[in-house]
Amino acid sequence: MIHPMSQVYNWTTFIFDPLHHFWEKDSTQKAVAGGLIFVFILAIAVIEAKRQGWLVGGMADRIPNSHYMAINLAFTLVLILEVISLIFTLPCSISKAVGKQFEILALILLRSAFKALADFPEPIAITGHEQELWVILSDGSGAILIFALLGVYTMLRRHLDETLKGGPILFKFVAAKKLVALIMLGIFIWMGLKNSMLFVTGQTPFNFFQSFYTVLIFSDILLVLIAQRFLPEFKAVFRNSGFALATLLIRLALTAPPFYNVSIGIGAAVFACFLTLIYNTFYSNSAKYNRKKV
Repeated sequence: MIHPMSQVYNWTTFIFDPLHHFWEKDSTQKAVAGGLIFVFILAIAVIEAKRQGWLVGGMADRIPNSHYMAINLAFTLVLILEVISLIFTLPCSISKAVGKQFEILALILLRSAFKALADFPEPIAITGHEQELWVILSDGSGAILIFALLGVYTMLRRHLDETLKGGPILFKFVAAKKLVALIMLGIFIWMGLKNSMLFVTGQTPFNFFQSFYTVLIFSDILLVLIAQRFLPEFKAVFRNSGFALATLLIRLALTAPPFYNVSIGIGAAVFACFLTLIYNTFYSNSAKYNRKKV
């Protein structure tokens, strides 16, 4: 008789794997990219139609007047796609999921920089908007620094040990993380639909990314606890908990005001790089082997 948890793992894998394959395949990504281009051009056209007075009514009142908001919409959609990719990355190693979250943080900072353009006049002029210019420079510079640190982190994590080599235990471990990913995908869709309904009905939408990233804090802790069940070694527990702290700093960076958000984000990236470097130097199997040779 099959154990109930084994059935859950099998069904989770049966549902998750086709969804992941569908999302990652080239045809899906090309279709999504084409949709982004269409939405961006449509947003510019709709904003221009409102500026010309061709749109009236309650819905027209919620359409922005600045063409720059079309850029913000495009980057918002890119972020949504990246968050979906992050959800599908959760069953991978925690270190890989952390790297994906730094990618999202860099994109959020770029989005924040473009979002500040909404306060500029058309045609664009800097006079009277020096504060917004400093925000753009800060967020843009922070995004570049995190992009560079992400390269360092990616290079360092290549030398991390695979703590589980294969077999039934690895299957159960990955399946448990796939179950968490499916739950997070369901929450993501539900929050997106709820926010859309608030906007359509004329109510004030909530901050979608901050709210979902708050939910991700709990999923990070859950993944650490799941990892501890299968990998109870101190070094693995400390490493995974450290990565969870790095993601917590990312969440704090998203809610911090301008300038502070960049500092916290860079600090999170440096922390993740330093943690990975220390683990590779003192606790990896290759480090132990080198010490034995000496």
